[in-house]
Parts: sequence; C-alpha cells; structure tokens
Amino acid sequence: MSTFVRSSKYRHVFGTNAKREECYDQIKVTRSAWDTNKVAASTKSLSVIWEAGGGGAFVPINYEDSGKRTPNPPLVSGHKAEVLDIDYHPFNPYIIASASEDCTAKIWQLPKEGLKESLNKEVQDLRGHKRKVGTCLFNPVANNILATSGTDYIINVWDIETGKNTHSISGHSSIIQSVNWNSNGSLLLTSSKDKKLRLIDPRTGGVVRENEAHEGVKGFRAIFLDGKNKVFTVGFNKSAHRQYKLFDLDNFDNFLASKNIDTSAGQIIPTYDADTGVLFLAGKGYGNIRYYEITNEGEFIYYLDEYKSSEPLQGMCTVPKRALDILGCEIVRILKLNKASVQPIAFRVPRKVELFQDDLFPDTYAGVPALTAEQWLNGENADPVKCSLEPSDNEQKKKEVEEQNINFQKVEVKELSEKEVREEYENQKKRIAYLESELLKRDNKIDELNKKLENK
Repeated sequence: MSTFVRSSKYRHVFGTNAKREECYDQIKVTRSAWDTNKVAASTKSLSVIWEAGGGGAFVPINYEDSGKRTPNPPLVSGHKAEVLDIDYHPFNPYIIASASEDCTAKIWQLPKEGLKESLNKEVQDLRGHKRKVGTCLFNPVANNILATSGTDYIINVWDIETGKNTHSISGHSSIIQSVNWNSNGSLLLTSSKDKKLRLIDPRTGGVVRENEAHEGVKGFRAIFLDGKNKVFTVGFNKSAHRQYKLFDLDNFDNFLASKNIDTSAGQIIPTYDADTGVLFLAGKGYGNIRYYEITNEGEFIYYLDEYKSSEPLQGMCTVPKRALDILGCEIVRILKLNKASVQPIAFRVPRKVELFQDDLFPDTYAGVPALTAEQWLNGENADPVKCSLEPSDNEQKKKEVEEQNINFQKVEVKELSEKEVREEYENQKKRIAYLESELLKRDNKIDELNKKLENK
C-alpha cells in the first residue's frame, strides 16, 4: 500500500542551537508574570527585559557581545515600575519602545557602539493610559507609528516623532493580552481576557469583526498569517488543554482548523515567517519548539518537526531575516530566552550548496517605510517595501536603514508638586460633584416630563 507524501521544501528543516560562546550569558530575566515575549531583536542588537529593583529596566546587547558577560551591565532604566514589553523600531535598529506598569510608554535611542553606561533619559515619553501599559508594537509600514495597549482596556496609537496620541480605541471589555498589526499596517488583531478575538480598524476605532476564540479562562494570543488571509490563535480549551485554531480573516464565526496540543500549563508564544509559511510555537516553562507549515489547501496546517531542549523557555523572538546566514540556508533564527541566558537557534533547510537559493528566499521585508506617519494618518495604505536577500542587494538595504534619522519633538511633561497634586485632586472632586448635580437635575426634568405625558 503506497502512502502519499506531501511535497514541501521545508519538510526537513532542523534547528541547531548556537555554541556556548555564541550565546548571551549572565541575563537576569524579569520575573513578571505578564505575558509578553520579554525579548526583542533588530538587525543590530537584541534587548531583554531585566529584573530590576526600584523601577523597570531592560538591557540592550549588540550581537557581537556574546559569551560570558558582566552580571551588572549598563541598563535602560527610566521607568518607575516594571517594564512589561519592548519593541524595536522596524526602520531604525537603534530606536526601541518600552511599555511599563508606570502607565507610560517610552521611546529610547540606543548608541550605535552599544550601551557603555546606563541610560535613563528617553527621547519621547508617551502618556495617555490610565493604568499599566501591557504591549507596544510598531506599525510595519508607516514610519514612527506605534500602538500601545493598557489594562484600561484602551489601545492608543502614537506618532512617536511628535509624541502625539493620534487615536484612542475602545471596545474591549477586559484586559488586552496581545496586539498584532497586519502586513500593510491597516488593521489590528487583538486577543482579550474576555475570550474575544477582535479585528480593528485603528484609524476609525471600529471593531470590524469579533468572536470567541477559546473557551478556556487562561489567556490566548492571536497573530495574522500574512499572505494566507488567515488568523492563528493559541490558547486553552475548557479542559485546560493547550490548543490552536485557524480562522479565515473574513469570517471569525467558524474556524478552519483546530487541534489540542498538550496539557502543559504555560502560555504559548506563536511566531510566523510569512516568506516560508512556517509557524513556530514555543510554550513558556517548556524547552521544546514545535513548527508547522501553513498552506491554503487541504488541512491548512501541517506539523513539520520539533526542536527539543531540556532548558525551560522564558520568552522568545525572531531575528529580522536581513541579519540571517542566507548562504547557509538559514530561514529563521529564534532567540530563546532561558532563565539566565539568550540562546540563538538557527533553523536551516539542509542543502549542500554555497549559492543563493532563490526558491527558499523570496523578496522579503526591507525595513524601510512605505508611508510617512502623516500619509498613514490621512488614510493611505501601502504594501510593505521588499528587497532581495541575495547578499549584494541585502548589504545596500542594510545601509539605507542605518542612514534614517528621526527628529524627535519631545513633549515636556511637568511633574506636579505634592501641593499641586492635592489642588488638582480637590478641583476634580468639585468637578465631579458639579457633574453629578447636573445629572440629577436632568433626571428630575425627565421625570417631570414623563409624568406630564402620563397625565395626558
């Protein structure tokens, strides 16, 4: 009896962890239970949220600074409470955003030579959330546009160059757990503790569609599968089994595929490589990384293999493709955050050739903006700019990214004295009392009118 074997270039992809001297040791990873990746990467460096006392911090590390490191490196440490999320600017590898429990998001400019002393002065301070800021994510197409979400159930969109909050998006009834942009930066996908998966137009603030994704009470995440017109979610079912679901982008009412993964308790971090259609799932507290191939036919999602490790994972991210070993057929590089180190894992297609493999590496995200912030805010859309990964072309694109500058127009925030805080508090109490009295007057008038209508 013959068995049909599905054809795929990525069937034999394998993951290889870096040598010890190529890892990044002496890392004090934050112990925060908040569910984010805790690590981020650009083409030049990586950053890890640090366990810091008396405030929040993260540590940026240039890629060449691997191996055994000092246990007390210089930190980016301007937040007054724990840092919960970080994200690099997609068009400038030296700009990074951070979100914190202190209700602010901040923009930092890192020195090109690496951090030699602690940095505590941001280039932009973004204040608008009433409670802690849980996520921050840059628009992949529009320059200097950042989305943040807070436990005030609000998503704020910012122009980081001017520091202006351009849009505030409501519509969530519980904590927002993840936020994801689509490839052209026109839509946001969110997962929330109310179990709802939502597709949002950030410029109108409208919820395009929503539906319950997973029945379990634990959190879930959602990402766009760009190029496939699909949405992928990973969460828990009623029996606390970890499960994934696949939805059509145009219809959240019914899922295309669903499968229980295992009974582990850790939340899963999904990451997707749109160029190859390979999806990676890594569970917190669990060392292994499963990977799948997404297609537009058949069962839609096909298991490929599993990278195995005994060291529990604390967080994970991928390195931009422009920084990979292209001639070595490295299609994805994952930075696996362990308890005290960052371990690069290279996923390669096994080919014994030294020439550029154009079938494995289609034109990829170039890291240059397709729109200005003003164009995007005015309603324009554009597909992301792409570049060839053929090494000579890639070097030119890297140079273009490095040459971009941002002229920050920092909005100075006045710190109130204790006396001013008390005065503001009393003023707000008076304002609230006035508004309550006005509402009472309005209600009385409505009652009078209703009585008159009843008498008639």
